[in-house]
Amino acid sequence: MLDFERHARTPTLDIAYADSGPAGGPIVMLLHGWPDAGRAWNAVATRLNDAGYRTIVPELRGSGGTRFLRDDTIRDGSGIALAQDAVDLADTLGIARFDVVGHDWGARAAYTIAALFPQRVRRMAALALAFQPRGKFELPDFSQARRFWYQWFMSLDGGPDALAADPKGFARIQWDTWSPPGWFDETEFAATARAFDNPDWVPITLNAYRRRWRSDQPSDPALGSSYARLATIERIGVPALMIQGGVDFCDEPAGSEGQDGYFTAGYRRVVIDGVGHFPLREAPDAVAAAVIAHLK
Repeated sequence: MLDFERHARTPTLDIAYADSGPAGGPIVMLLHGWPDAGRAWNAVATRLNDAGYRTIVPELRGSGGTRFLRDDTIRDGSGIALAQDAVDLADTLGIARFDVVGHDWGARAAYTIAALFPQRVRRMAALALAFQPRGKFELPDFSQARRFWYQWFMSLDGGPDALAADPKGFARIQWDTWSPPGWFDETEFAATARAFDNPDWVPITLNAYRRRWRSDQPSDPALGSSYARLATIERIGVPALMIQGGVDFCDEPAGSEGQDGYFTAGYRRVVIDGVGHFPLREAPDAVAAAVIAHLK
């Protein structure tokens, strides 16, 4: 079981993180998704550690024990902010280069790290989310738009108050509907949902989703140059692996097809049959095996 008692102070955050595996092993940073927490990587991290890898698993901004250092920092929930947090954590820990594996929000951060900081990343892997050239969100077709109901809901004027009134209930709907039934129990959801008690979970969640479809959401001005650079990057030059659940009810599997041309250093897409939006939890053996093969 991962232990998130360690803390690292970066320019923006006090990050709670787990550090496990052989101290001298190759370093893999594992970034969790939404609505989830660092404990999602328990099983995969154990398998990576057994294979000789050291894993660093942070709680993302707004989650678990991670806290902002200043009250006046804009609660920017973008992939760029998450990517910068990961690089800042590596800097604080004295890690020059690392592999990065991300799920959902963490996948977006992994793509962004590879795009903006390619010199820091040896290899990357993304679970559940396709790459977005130039970091641009495109309006999806009707079929995918139906699955994004929660994003439209949060983008309504009344969305923030509704989410704040019952954040765990809102998260639970996603767990119940994004994968085939039976992949989690009440104990695991309750343990994970404690991460949503973070006072910034709601603000970060709202900023992350509302900024995609509304023009009135704030960004951290300290990230301005990164926003500008990402808008010019259409291809990634880091060896990449994409793992897709074959029955993902949130992000349609078809949406991650045919992306090879965006990766100039190699790209492989693996589809795990019968698995939904949370492959790291639903099929940790298959995920770990694919990741280890990719990292080697």
